[in-house]
Amino acid sequence: MPAPEISVVVPVYNEEANLELLFTRLSQTLDALRRPWEIIFTNDGSKDRSLELLKGFRAKRPAQVRIIDFNGNYGQHMAIIAAFERVRGQTIVTIDADLQNPPEEIPKLLAKIDEGCDAVGGVRAKREDSFGRKYLSRLINIVREKTTDIRMTDQGCMLRAYRRPIVEAIVRSGERATFIPALAYKFASKNGEVEVAHAARAAGESKYSYYKLVRLNFDLITGFTLMPLQLFTLFAMACTAGSLLLAAILFYRRFVLHLDDETHGVFTLLAIVIFLLSVCMLGIGLIGEYVGRAYQCVQQRPRFVVREVFENAE
Repeated sequence: MPAPEISVVVPVYNEEANLELLFTRLSQTLDALRRPWEIIFTNDGSKDRSLELLKGFRAKRPAQVRIIDFNGNYGQHMAIIAAFERVRGQTIVTIDADLQNPPEEIPKLLAKIDEGCDAVGGVRAKREDSFGRKYLSRLINIVREKTTDIRMTDQGCMLRAYRRPIVEAIVRSGERATFIPALAYKFASKNGEVEVAHAARAAGESKYSYYKLVRLNFDLITGFTLMPLQLFTLFAMACTAGSLLLAAILFYRRFVLHLDDETHGVFTLLAIVIFLLSVCMLGIGLIGEYVGRAYQCVQQRPRFVVREVFENAE
């Protein structure tokens, strides 16, 4: 078999209900391109029959299917990074295993790469998700756009294509809290987007809870900008100025106007104190996010542990 031109990376976590149809549609789409290809599945600690099914796909197409088996669940982005370390193609495509991003849309991304783009992101035309998930994603997109210099229409769509140098740069970065589309945006000299179809999940449940979506956005913001710390510093300076003004007013009322009855101001003062304590707690949490990232880097623990790799010897 010739060396693959296209490598498709698929993270898999408890997706046994979707894998058969995914592999059929994906292999048919890639065969139609008439270009050498490979698929790298990363089994991210699945507890169902996902690994067994993946081995069956490899038995059918041993020269084109490779499997990375994690010894636990390390998350979608770590599963993609593990595959990025082993891809052989010059163009790398990422796609989820839930069939919400149809494999038939891959040629659109490849055409954009052929036009000269270094990284191409999919933009879901009509999202087939719940109301809450769609609008939480929209809010997250707005927050990212306001706090970082990363400009992408749909950061949650994992149907994306990258040139090999971009993938190699992502691997070399060694980031622990990795958000792959954002890293690719920073490393690429020419970014592109293309509208892709979106379907309801074929089977099973989403592995991203609302908490995980918010957590992912924290990682994105703290990994790519210091703006939250800078905004908090400016806000703290404004609070300090307001506190000095309030102290001056109270001093004037007590010692100049000799107004001893301040009972009406007690509750106002208490509300201000509670507000400032809340601000302090917010600041501690914000600083903790950045310190936690530094702590993880200092630990130098492996980002993931590969139990076994199923591929040809060459």
